[in-house]
Amino acid sequence: MSTVQLFLASTLYGTATLAAALDGGRFPPADRRILLASNNAPTPETTPPFTQAPGFETLRTRFDDVLDWNATIRPLHPSGWTPRPDDVPLWERQLRDVWGLGDCSVTLVLESVQVAPAQAVAQLFPDAPIEVYADGLMSYGPTRNKLDPLIGGRVRRLLHLDLVAGLRPLLLSEFGVPAEVVPSADFLRVLAELPYPDDELPPDPAPALLLGQYLAALDILTVAEEEALHVRMLRGAVARGHRRVVFKPHPSAPAGWSRRLEEEAAALGAELTVFGSPLLAEVLFRRLRPALVVGCFSTALFTAHALYGIPVARVGTDVLLERLAPYENSNRVPVTLADALLPDLEGPGAPPLAAPALVAAVGYAMQPQVLAGRRADAERYLRSGLSPRTRRYFKRRRLTALGLPGGLPRRLAFVPRNPTVRRVARRVRRLAA
Repeated sequence: MSTVQLFLASTLYGTATLAAALDGGRFPPADRRILLASNNAPTPETTPPFTQAPGFETLRTRFDDVLDWNATIRPLHPSGWTPRPDDVPLWERQLRDVWGLGDCSVTLVLESVQVAPAQAVAQLFPDAPIEVYADGLMSYGPTRNKLDPLIGGRVRRLLHLDLVAGLRPLLLSEFGVPAEVVPSADFLRVLAELPYPDDELPPDPAPALLLGQYLAALDILTVAEEEALHVRMLRGAVARGHRRVVFKPHPSAPAGWSRRLEEEAAALGAELTVFGSPLLAEVLFRRLRPALVVGCFSTALFTAHALYGIPVARVGTDVLLERLAPYENSNRVPVTLADALLPDLEGPGAPPLAAPALVAAVGYAMQPQVLAGRRADAERYLRSGLSPRTRRYFKRRRLTALGLPGGLPRRLAFVPRNPTVRRVARRVRRLAA
């Protein structure tokens, strides 16, 4: 029987990870390899897909065909649609016919299997084994919700880049899925193949490189707050002595966002270049060899530090740790890792924290049902490791609700939610005013 490997990707970074895994022999031979491209932008009709980004044509050579998931389910949005159970046989028969799969044995290679579009593809091929690959730092956090065993039980392994030394992903660990590292050398070789436009880059190497993330689109920051965050990045870099600065905005960010940054650079006497190409930041690391990379909690910060050995600094993580809601927000572990492991651009240096124990405790507090077996680890860390520095990674209300060390004692846990106590407190505050 013929074999088909179907790779779902929604970013150029993820496609580069797949290319590195293929080049490194991490997948067995197959008769056909298909890349299923998905544009998960809020408005994909107005956002260019990653298949049009510089470098994609180099990466696509690893695949026999490239298919468009958005076109397949149009007008439905990839992030908002999963099939009805009764429709699955019809969908699978249709896709096998349209994609020329016939009766082939299909293996699925998916990202973010706990949500659409990966979850939809997993449901549409219910008999296919699944392999998951990590597109960034989120794999170090827990599975964001309780995954259907009919999907989780089919996952054979999790492929990920070694972005945090000594840290194993929590993702899918509740199913005993083994984690396998994609060698950094293979990933760097793939990135070295990607082209870069010299005419858009400053002639002098070793600038400070600022990374935008478009956090306003995630409703974490307002537009004004994110612009202010970029200004903090610029001021911090200049304060460290960097006069040549390159700003790489997020590909989805509005073009006008860099205007305030340009005005601030002029006031500070810094030479600012705005690099608006959707090219991967990692390609800029190779081309520019920046003296410093600054960001908030971008995966690229860890790529620069772990794979390229470039100095990095983070800014704004303290605000995000407070703003992320609910507590189980899947960005919490990436923000925690950046805050705990990377130097603060604006503050005094502090040694990095021990990531495995911290992440295990945060992960359990995020998803206690999914990671029920990690409770003892979380209790052990909170008893011995909770300090003024680490308190920021945990919410007292969350610890109280879970009965974990660091929360309110059980006999007092009712107080914050007791309506009588709250009414009296409001009256006292009014009288005091």
